[in-house]
Amino acid sequence: MPQDEELPVSPSGRDPRTERETRGKNASGAGEQASLLADVFKELLAHGMELYGRLSSDEGAVDDFGFDPALVDEALLPALRPLYEKYFRVEVSGLEHIPADGAALVVANHSGTLPLDALMLQLAIRDHHTAHRNLRLLAADLAFSYPVVRDLVRKLGHVRACPENAMRLLGTGALVGVMPEGYRGLGKPFEDRYRLQRFGRGGFAAAALRTGCPMVPCSIVGAEEIYPMIGESRTLARMLRLPYFPITPTFPLLGALGLVPMPTKWTIRFHAPVGTETFPADAADDARVVEKLAGEVKDTIQHALNETLERRDSLFF
Repeated sequence: MPQDEELPVSPSGRDPRTERETRGKNASGAGEQASLLADVFKELLAHGMELYGRLSSDEGAVDDFGFDPALVDEALLPALRPLYEKYFRVEVSGLEHIPADGAALVVANHSGTLPLDALMLQLAIRDHHTAHRNLRLLAADLAFSYPVVRDLVRKLGHVRACPENAMRLLGTGALVGVMPEGYRGLGKPFEDRYRLQRFGRGGFAAAALRTGCPMVPCSIVGAEEIYPMIGESRTLARMLRLPYFPITPTFPLLGALGLVPMPTKWTIRFHAPVGTETFPADAADDARVVEKLAGEVKDTIQHALNETLERRDSLFF
């Protein structure tokens, strides 16, 4: 009888036919994974192109400022929600001070080097107010100087900060947000944290007086420490046409990694409104009245910041 043919033994001691089958399965699995990754990438790219197309067009806009509430709820705020809920773990209180409808002006402190506080403020009101109101923020000119950023802030409902735009929005019964410190607050040194900067000339108070709407002071604690600004480069700021070029413990030393904010714990508090309905019609033209009202709002915010800081045990908890 013929003897059984001996099969060569692989270095691993396994049947070479089994090894060939295993390699074939591995190659097939790797090919399937590569195909799945390619499909995911194509889908993400398609969504990205669709989003960019929506941002750069007037599709979905409900006014000539470019506000697109559907896009805000479907794509823009959901992208910010993990930052709000998981990273900064924002606690919000006093939302009952914001009216459920009609014009009102939310006045908040501004800080953090990059304007993340404005976005967290907008999300807090949209998600947690009983009427889920949209906050129309007055933004600095710089936000409208770069194509993609300009399109993004327009879709979010932000408008260029000027008295005319504020009056126009308040006249339609909108909830408007303003951060009167502007760049002075956003780009102040870390050593000046939670010390309110000048509130301009009180133009926000004049707008509230002219429309008879309440001003709701708002204090935000936690944003000051996300990018501790320990210095700035005026040369780079001039070259890039920026109001300041920040230097933090991680930026620009760590490059793009230095743009990751510190995971501080945030508190946003809304306070009792400052009413304007009892003032005479021409009160907005009286600089003393405007200054007094603006000062009252500023003092309320500063007192609230000090109070929250006294109660805060840690930056991160």
